[in-house]
Amino acid sequence: MITTYLAMLRPTQWLKNLMLFFPLFLSGHLLTPDSAGKGLVVFCSFCLVSSAGYVFNDLRDRERDGLHPDKRFRAVSSGKVSVRKALVLALALLVSGLILAILVSGTVALLLLFYGFISLMYTFWLKSQPVIDLFCIAAGFLIRLQAGGELFQIPISPWLFLTVFLLAVFLSTGKRLNESQTLGDCAGKHRASLACYPPGFLAGTMYMTGSAVLVTYAMYALHKPRLFYTVPLCLFGLLRYTMRVNAGKGGDPTDALLKDWSLFVVSLAWLLMVVWSIYW
Repeated sequence: MITTYLAMLRPTQWLKNLMLFFPLFLSGHLLTPDSAGKGLVVFCSFCLVSSAGYVFNDLRDRERDGLHPDKRFRAVSSGKVSVRKALVLALALLVSGLILAILVSGTVALLLLFYGFISLMYTFWLKSQPVIDLFCIAAGFLIRLQAGGELFQIPISPWLFLTVFLLAVFLSTGKRLNESQTLGDCAGKHRASLACYPPGFLAGTMYMTGSAVLVTYAMYALHKPRLFYTVPLCLFGLLRYTMRVNAGKGGDPTDALLKDWSLFVVSLAWLLMVVWSIYW
């Protein structure tokens, strides 16, 4: 039963909350004393609130998930966890996350509250609105980035802001495109927004935003000593993810990172090169 509840929290998706540390990491201040403690508490608070969002999502989509080949096995849609228990779990996660954030910073807590609000709006309404659903996902990443900047008192570069925004739209579009390809004519029954996208729109948006990510990241890298050497790795990652989506191998970014060895190796190489260029 514990594993069932843990699966509802989507722990693999907590990787997205590492975005909080990007301002600290890329500014060269990751080793600053006391930063790790504050960062860990806020990271945990975002994990709790994001997991609450996933549970609310399971509650909202329990009937639709029953039509999905994979999601029908989720705890709520399969009946392993009752609606009442799932609701109590979601509320407990939400409140716990907000309390943790308040203990560290009032401003960060407000950003987390705004993140929770966007997440709930997305779950109960905006996810069915074409294009708006993509922007809601991107907003979640931008809030994490801004929360990290506020927590560690580090200004966010405009080029980094644009890169994160465009990358989030690129990845979410790829995920939607893969869902549309996998579910075929049933795609609209699972996710209402998929029925609204005309043929070729999602693929075109993915290519457009992927190209824009490369440009904005290159501009950001040119302002950092030796960081421009990581631009080819960025291009490889974008192309590899695009190939995975078009090949029908899955569009979830976290799954792609953990299951595609080449993407994992390139991501690790990017991390090491950033450490070398900024901290060496």
